[in-house]
Amino acid sequence: MNNTFPTENNLSGLRREDFQQDMDGKKTDLFILKNKKGMEVAVTNYGCAILSIMVPDKNGHYANVILGHDSIEHVVNSPEPFLSTTIGRYGNRIAKGKFTLYAEEHSLSINNGPNSLHGGPTGFHARVWEAEQEEENVIHFHYTSADGEEGFPGTLEVDMIYSLDEDANELTIEYSATTDKATVVNLTNHGFFNLAGIANPTPSVENNIVTINADFYIPIDEVSIPTGEILKVEGTPMDFRTPHTVGERIGEKFEQLINGAGYDHCYVLNKVESGSLDLAATCKDPVSGRTMEVYTTEPGVQLYTGNWLSGFSGAHGATFPARSAICFEAQCFPDTPNRPHFPSAVLLPDDEYEQITMYKFGVE
Repeated sequence: MNNTFPTENNLSGLRREDFQQDMDGKKTDLFILKNKKGMEVAVTNYGCAILSIMVPDKNGHYANVILGHDSIEHVVNSPEPFLSTTIGRYGNRIAKGKFTLYAEEHSLSINNGPNSLHGGPTGFHARVWEAEQEEENVIHFHYTSADGEEGFPGTLEVDMIYSLDEDANELTIEYSATTDKATVVNLTNHGFFNLAGIANPTPSVENNIVTINADFYIPIDEVSIPTGEILKVEGTPMDFRTPHTVGERIGEKFEQLINGAGYDHCYVLNKVESGSLDLAATCKDPVSGRTMEVYTTEPGVQLYTGNWLSGFSGAHGATFPARSAICFEAQCFPDTPNRPHFPSAVLLPDDEYEQITMYKFGVE
């Protein structure tokens, strides 16, 4: 592990000694990324969790716009284990924790009602990754996921690069992975964003103005598993093709909003072509003026409005009540291994999984 860049006097007020711990024969640490614009991102190699993203508002005031913790103990023991972490081996839900691949059935850990969620309780969010900070604005993570880990077949070698653009407030995550046996892969980052900045309490995102570049979405049943349909957003409160606030329709007696306790749905992105890096969503906080654009090569993005956040404490005494964050999780569709008509999430030994997702911050 290489951590030669200074971490003291960072904008987020995090202390390196609070993140240094020996765990499973590996060391956890704090890493600070900076660019020439003054943007700063703090991460740890436990789950590759993003701890803070410091960007200015319309008056030049910097605040942390992602929910995170201020010590490794709090990250490990968070009431929300996926808080702004990397997710794998399979983001989102797999029905009943089972899927069949080339006539072989695989059983996964059950950690969300009757289903497997986000790779299971000891998925990529709960692993210590190798970390190499190559430059002040770039960090490289690596993890070897063993054959059979959490029930998934194949040894998976995973690489991720977090980088800040030097001349724009952009955080890019590049993913790649290879396997020695046929498996399924669906990686994402579960960033819990609040463009107003975290606080005590962190304000609701219901005033956030959102657009999503999707004509279709994937409806879910009462345990949040896809029904198998792909439905038009048109004429429903799921339609964000034009700007709407999060709270404008979230309380409507619409079956999908009831099933998700709010928005917790995968949108089928309008793509220029398969795998192209396209604008997926935009979000604006009207009070601070901060904006975020999400670009991804993935076919879908899960919109989650923090419906199950419980008010627990995070960094520097900030609290995170229900709907105090919004997530745009770039990914394959949920339960894809059990839905042959969904785009495949299968990775074969001779192929390479690749993904790029970018978060671009600005002000209006």
